[in-house]
Amino acid sequence: MNKIDGAVFQRMVIHASASINAQKQGINDLNVFPVPDGDTGTNMSLSIGTAAAEALKKPSRSIGQAASTNASALLRGARGNSGVILSLLFRGFAKTLKELDEADGVQIAAALNAGVATAYKAVMNPTEGTILTVSRLAAAKAAETAARESDVETVLAEAIAEGQIALADTVNQNPVLKKAGVVDAGGKGFLVILQGMLDELNGVPAPEVKDDALPAAQEKADFAALSHEEITFAFDTVFIVRKTKGEVDLDPYRRYLSSIGDSLVIGEDDESFKVHVHTNIPGDALNEAQKYGTLELAKIENMVTQAQDLAAGRKAQSTDDLEAVEAELEAQEEGAPVAAEKRYGVVAVSAGPGMAALFKDLGADGIISGGQTMNPSTEDIAREIARTPAEVVFVLPNNKNIIMAAEQCVGLIEGREVIVLPSKTVPQGVTALLNMDPDADVETNRETMTAAMKNVRTSEITYAARDSDFDGFEIHEGDYMALADGQLFGTDKAIGSLLERLASSNACQGAEFINIFYGEDVTEEQGNKALAIFQKACPGAEITLLSGGQPVYYFMISAE
Repeated sequence: MNKIDGAVFQRMVIHASASINAQKQGINDLNVFPVPDGDTGTNMSLSIGTAAAEALKKPSRSIGQAASTNASALLRGARGNSGVILSLLFRGFAKTLKELDEADGVQIAAALNAGVATAYKAVMNPTEGTILTVSRLAAAKAAETAARESDVETVLAEAIAEGQIALADTVNQNPVLKKAGVVDAGGKGFLVILQGMLDELNGVPAPEVKDDALPAAQEKADFAALSHEEITFAFDTVFIVRKTKGEVDLDPYRRYLSSIGDSLVIGEDDESFKVHVHTNIPGDALNEAQKYGTLELAKIENMVTQAQDLAAGRKAQSTDDLEAVEAELEAQEEGAPVAAEKRYGVVAVSAGPGMAALFKDLGADGIISGGQTMNPSTEDIAREIARTPAEVVFVLPNNKNIIMAAEQCVGLIEGREVIVLPSKTVPQGVTALLNMDPDADVETNRETMTAAMKNVRTSEITYAARDSDFDGFEIHEGDYMALADGQLFGTDKAIGSLLERLASSNACQGAEFINIFYGEDVTEEQGNKALAIFQKACPGAEITLLSGGQPVYYFMISAE
């Protein structure tokens, strides 16, 4: 194939999404850094799955438009560092193809190299032996091949072949990979995606798409929890109107709908507008809409009868014609920035009800559920920023694998100055929040909060998900593992022994304040035993035991 257009490119993306979804567990199993708990395959699959879902919703004939849609969706859905880097690779890719209807092998090669340049520029300290290395060498081979062969299949095939050589060498470039005897997970995921794109061109059937290949649709309201009296407007009404007069002023119609209902959202493009409203007179809403164009599709559901059916254990009747439109409109509603009511706001990522409650008590406006193995996407973070009624929003990622996704939100939301503080642990985030001064200027707060984080030493106890070798430690599946500031501190079959060793460490022995957060798999009695160990080993410190309820980590310990 000498050239590809937007429709072909979108099919390539959908095929690639199915390919990495089928192989995501194998990619997860390669991800041994910093601890053997791998989620790279899941993150990359969810990220490109968002783009595949968008391609299904928004077909395009132009490759420039298709690549732009793909890049935008990838950015919104990016999860973890691997997902963010993948979105950066495709963002640069899209910029090169922006004005094109079709692209040949030469232009695809140029786009791949532009993507690599974008990714390297965005990553503060690029590390070789990763997805960056694999993508760079693959793109360079693509350019070399395109100089003599301009068909797209040959260019991609040669790029993948060179990428496989680069991937095999990552085990020699990264000491952690070398000790574990595996190649880089992100690099592997990138090549699976490229291979899926090439397979689409070559007519290779895509793997069967599992239920979790694409992001799940937004959940509906819990009608069973609503009583008849609580539903003010009974009819959930969604419809599409095609414009007949070009530019249309919809403000009068918005005011009219607001007078007869609530939960109003209107989405608009050049050709049509889409309406979601709850009202008791849906017919009037539809009739009034026809002053502005031609009614095309409509969905009306009675939420009262649905609630009654669900409360009685029956399946509620529903129309499915416009499910995708409804989900899109509700997503727009959730993502719209609220008005700023104060100078500063804070959004924090945390896992566990205890941790969330602590951040709320300290004044955080928004909490995003996430952490190790549960990386929220850029879209998740941006949505919470938009909900925060402040001019300046400080974001506390509280995990090093979430920092890059958070940084993509800077400049993304109109009317918000977003400042991402590079907190790598929940205790660092807690300390940063404690040091925020509502009367100080932005830079003073940034400097003070960042400096305060550096005084926090964080230890964590988790478990090994698989056998591996890390920093000279032979780790066995099921071992307890202690981490100190992200580095492996030690392993043991007994969790008490690890707690005693951590309590005797220099970080805890020199601390004035120690907080012990126990996780969802730890009882209060076990938490008190840990407290006793630290009280005995650190008599000069003020020690507090708190229920964090966090997954993955049995204990999270901060020392200041």
